[in-house]
This record gives sequence, C-alpha cells and structure tokens, in this order.
Amino acid sequence: MMTDPIADMLTRIRNAQRADKVSVVIPASRTKRGISDVLRDEGYIERYEERTLDDKPVLELFLKYYAGRPVIENIQRVSKPGCRRYKGKDGLPSVAGGLGVAIISTSQGIMSDRVARQTGIGGEVLCVVS
Repeated sequence: MMTDPIADMLTRIRNAQRADKVSVVIPASRTKRGISDVLRDEGYIERYEERTLDDKPVLELFLKYYAGRPVIENIQRVSKPGCRRYKGKDGLPSVAGGLGVAIISTSQGIMSDRVARQTGIGGEVLCVVS
C-alpha cells in the first residue's frame, strides 16, 4: 500500500525526466488528474492521456523538454500526509518570484496559485513546480 500517492507521482516525473524519457505512466486518480491538468495548462507537460493497463486506470504524462533540458527543473511535495499545509488566499506561496507555480487543492478543485488568488480562495498547498 502506498502512503503518499502524490509524492509517488512527483517522484516518477522527476525520475523520468532525469532519464530523458518521453512519457511516464502513473496510476490514475481524480487528484492526479487535477494536478496533470494544472501542469498541462501551465506548460510543464505537453499532454496526458488516460488509458487502462492490466484492467487498471493509468495516466500517461508526456514530458516537455526545451533545448535538451526538462522544462520542470524542480518539483517538490509541500503538504504531506503527516503534516498538512493549508494557506489562506493571502498566504499562498509565490514560487521562484512568480516564475513557478504552486498547485493548490481548494473547495472548487485543484488549481494553480494564480487562479486561486484570482478566485479569492485558499486551500491545501499540494506541491510547487519551477
């Protein structure tokens, strides 16, 4: 049994990019789908596809590279199962001086820190990407 599936997803992305893989396959869930949507919308991955592998739903994320280097330089888990990190709308982190993105789980779904600020809501800071 996996204790932290989101951390596993981020580690799979990190490892795949270090190995210069074109895509990475991860077990699917609604939360991972939301994180993948934000990564795609912010330009960190090309796209993702939902498939079935051995009768289990999986997501295949197609990674993005620029000039031979991965677009995602840093991807870290912030809120962990043992220590949840919640921020209000005024306390949302600014990643890399606004060049990165924090992925927030809110009552209205998973969104980037920019969208959460515009909407005027806070939530659980899942991870930061730069």
